[in-house]
Amino acid sequence: MIDGIRLKVCGLTSLVDAEFADRVGADHLGFILHPESPRYLPLSQYRDMAARLPEGRRRVAVMVEPSSEQLAAALAANFDRFQIHHRADLSPEVINAWSLEVGRDRLWLAPKLPPGAELPAAVLAAAQTVLVDTYRPDGFGGTGRIGDWPRFAALRAAHPDHTWVLAGGLSPDNIAAALAESGAGFVDINSGVEAAPGLKDYAKLRALVLAIHRARTGESA
Repeated sequence: MIDGIRLKVCGLTSLVDAEFADRVGADHLGFILHPESPRYLPLSQYRDMAARLPEGRRRVAVMVEPSSEQLAAALAANFDRFQIHHRADLSPEVINAWSLEVGRDRLWLAPKLPPGAELPAAVLAAAQTVLVDTYRPDGFGGTGRIGDWPRFAALRAAHPDHTWVLAGGLSPDNIAAALAESGAGFVDINSGVEAAPGLKDYAKLRALVLAIHRARTGESA
């Protein structure tokens, strides 16, 4: 945690990057199990590094509309949290099945919400944590584009009993503004601290942590 802000570093593909994220204070380490992502980490590779990952940091499996077999495999790999991106109009029965499989407290839902669309009631019922990413018509997340921060603030205010995670194009250059406009207390960082997809830039990650610290404390150096 950085001055009261929870931090997830996502798109990790190597042990050294996960260790550095741990050193700068990340609370959660995210691993993308979706094959179409440029930051895809096969589950077999995750298993190979799992025993050497930093202790005390929650490990998040990031998936897109997984089948029951895929979700069971991730469960068997002992992830702590399960972040599932999905279409906003997916049936409540499917969403509820994920919740029953992993548990409401361990499920993070990331619905693909078009501008102006209502948040489905099934999402709020099935998961304690909701991740809001930038809308992408042709895919799920990973755009590197800034999202709608005022909309995030409105969702958070309307449902204060849930945990809200802000994602989408966050970087050292905009994190202070994002925190101020969204009111987020939990952020998910990925492309904004990369040298290339799946390869973290340590200088950018340090700069992001420092920017959060300055935004929270008002310190200028």
